Amino acid sequence: MLTVFAFQRRSLTPWIFVAMVAGAELGFDVPALAVNLRVFSDIFLRLIKTIVAPLIFATLVTGIAGHGDLKSVGRMGIKSLVYFEVITTVALVIGLAAINLSHAGTGLTLSSATPASESLTAPPPTHWQDFLLHIFPENIAKSVAEGQILQVAVFAVFFGIALATLSEDKRAPLLRLCDSLAETMFKFTNVVMYFAPLGVGAAMAFTVGQMGLGVLVNLGKLLLTLYAALTAFGLLGFLPTALLFRIPVRRFLAVVAEPATIAFATSTSEAALPRAMEAMEAFGVPRRIVAFVIPAGYSFNLAGSTLYLAVASIFVAQAAGVPLSLGQQLLMMLTLMLTSKGIAGVPRATLVVLLATAATFHLPIEPIFVILGIDALADMARTTVNVVGNCLASVVVAKWEGEFGAEPISTVVLEGVAD
Repeated sequence: MLTVFAFQRRSLTPWIFVAMVAGAELGFDVPALAVNLRVFSDIFLRLIKTIVAPLIFATLVTGIAGHGDLKSVGRMGIKSLVYFEVITTVALVIGLAAINLSHAGTGLTLSSATPASESLTAPPPTHWQDFLLHIFPENIAKSVAEGQILQVAVFAVFFGIALATLSEDKRAPLLRLCDSLAETMFKFTNVVMYFAPLGVGAAMAFTVGQMGLGVLVNLGKLLLTLYAALTAFGLLGFLPTALLFRIPVRRFLAVVAEPATIAFATSTSEAALPRAMEAMEAFGVPRRIVAFVIPAGYSFNLAGSTLYLAVASIFVAQAAGVPLSLGQQLLMMLTLMLTSKGIAGVPRATLVVLLATAATFHLPIEPIFVILGIDALADMARTTVNVVGNCLASVVVAKWEGEFGAEPISTVVLEGVAD
């Protein structure tokens, strides 16, 4: 029935869902073969990564220089940051409450020697000066090559501001070039997305084939705590926000379904970024807002990852038998608000932040390597929340600015969403 449904619709979402189920089944039945299919997932991710930097650059420059209203850019940035910090704080509070209620780490018996801990060490703590410096690119080519989304976005903002101050005759050629580049990259996205079912299916097959479904037995309590907390965050964070700004919830969920599915299967926010930008523009968010808010959200609005870090960090303390007072837990949450910035786009990048947090609060790292057993399954859920949250943020800012549905939608974008 599901396969027939996929044939009857033009949307890729049913195909991606079928591929996820088929990949999970293949990983369970033939794990040796499934693990070797990772190459197809890597190919898909590589193709997506080639899109991100030029797409963000072109859309941001076009949005800023094309409208020429520099005051609106600053106003939009302030509103975005206010929203990001509010929603991230809600995520931290829910995550902290969930793990303190479940006590998922209490009673966990650790082996005396953890092989992983012998070869990995905790990185030094992240300071706010390091993060602030990291925002600004020293070499745009290096930023593009390393996939530093926020650095590309910052360069594009300054480039767009400079272009907007030029006279019309000097600005027009570059503006037309950037506009053409943006349309081309959206078209490129549409072509690459036809490979999505194969890439997503391969990613799911690799995950199940490598780790097995039995991973839920040992750390199921932690996983259930995380999924319950993320669900509560959706109901207590996202839903009230959508209702407050009068966003049509059902239509929003329908539009965001495909990028969310890609994020869930690949555990990579970056893989869903081009499609998410297309979906939000088709939903009625002006391109300049989409191009500004979503890339910025990839560093400042990772609600799913932040909630996970709250759950995982307290889990580590519980597993290690280290009691933390409420004040210490709140201090840890404030630290996570800083260290969780700038971790978008990379699968399992939150583990690096978790190691840094453990080093800051003198917690043992052995429980972190135990979490590795379910991190792939946890990453799927938190990445999905990250993508949905950034899509919602773009709609909120558009509504806040009074520009939702105010611009005509590109035919290339409409074509991509319909396919």
